[in-house]
Amino acid sequence: MTASAAGEGSTADAAAPLLEVENLYTAFPTAHGSVMAASGVSFSLAERETKGIVGESGSGKSITLRSLLGLVPEPGRVIEGTVRWAGRDLLSLRPAELRAIRGREISLIFQDPTSSLNPVYTIGEQIAETLRIKLGMSARAARERAVELLDHVGIPAAKSRVGAYPHELSGGMRQRVMIAIAIACKPRLLLADEPTTALDVTIQDQILSLLAELQEEFGMAMILVSHDLGVVAQNCDSVAVMYAGHVVEDAPAKDLFESPRHPYTAALLEALPSIRSPGTRGRLRQISGQPPDLSRLPAGCPFTPRCTQARDACADVTMQPIEVGRLHMTACPFAAEAR
Repeated sequence: MTASAAGEGSTADAAAPLLEVENLYTAFPTAHGSVMAASGVSFSLAERETKGIVGESGSGKSITLRSLLGLVPEPGRVIEGTVRWAGRDLLSLRPAELRAIRGREISLIFQDPTSSLNPVYTIGEQIAETLRIKLGMSARAARERAVELLDHVGIPAAKSRVGAYPHELSGGMRQRVMIAIAIACKPRLLLADEPTTALDVTIQDQILSLLAELQEEFGMAMILVSHDLGVVAQNCDSVAVMYAGHVVEDAPAKDLFESPRHPYTAALLEALPSIRSPGTRGRLRQISGQPPDLSRLPAGCPFTPRCTQARDACADVTMQPIEVGRLHMTACPFAAEAR
């Protein structure tokens, strides 16, 4: 848990948001018409806060993160919404203005360093490029700083490794290189898109610990996208739960895990193994069915076909967030009845 989670929550809550996302819609054209990969997404982030975004594959987590920085892959595009950052709406900026913010004020760590790092350039060259372009460093100064950054993120023998190519490093080392590039300009916000995907449990823990240390050192806020609720519970101050492009619940992490107020969140938590469960003989609860086809969503709440508490009135649900507690929002209007 971050420092703000440990005891600075009241201060963070009172401050103006560092980042504020309102009614974000990101669409992709298909043979069946446009589908909304992000549909009315809204959330905010305070200074130094770590916010988790969780949900099944295809729920819109990564697309939401990419939408913030204008990195939605073609033919997708953001069609509506605002992303307020330092007094500016990022979605209204010209491409050159947005490029100036990427990497310098807001950095993104992609989930697959193998495809994100250029295989024909050394890792030192790729870190130095960021420093030259964003900070105007000379080639020599940038290379020296690249060595310092590699050492800072825990890569041993950094001076000799600076000339290595991505394929010469392990998956964990490549992810550390991606982190070095992301923190090169000491950004105020770090976007981490499933940064521990495909890493073994020991390396996952090392990477998450490194991110927490760097966040504390540089005073960064962070958005951590993950499908692992255990990772989110340990590292995040607040959590937004996504389903079929919608934020179905958003709350302080402690409240969400102790008192989920959307049936989907509750179902995810019930599917988690517990050390307090009877033992290996018990079967984990499952969420019936499959995540929906975004081009053929049911009327109202998209979770209705899989929800054990569904009713006819779910077809009329607007998915607009409803306040059910301090800083606790849900898209389910029947949350109070389900308690």
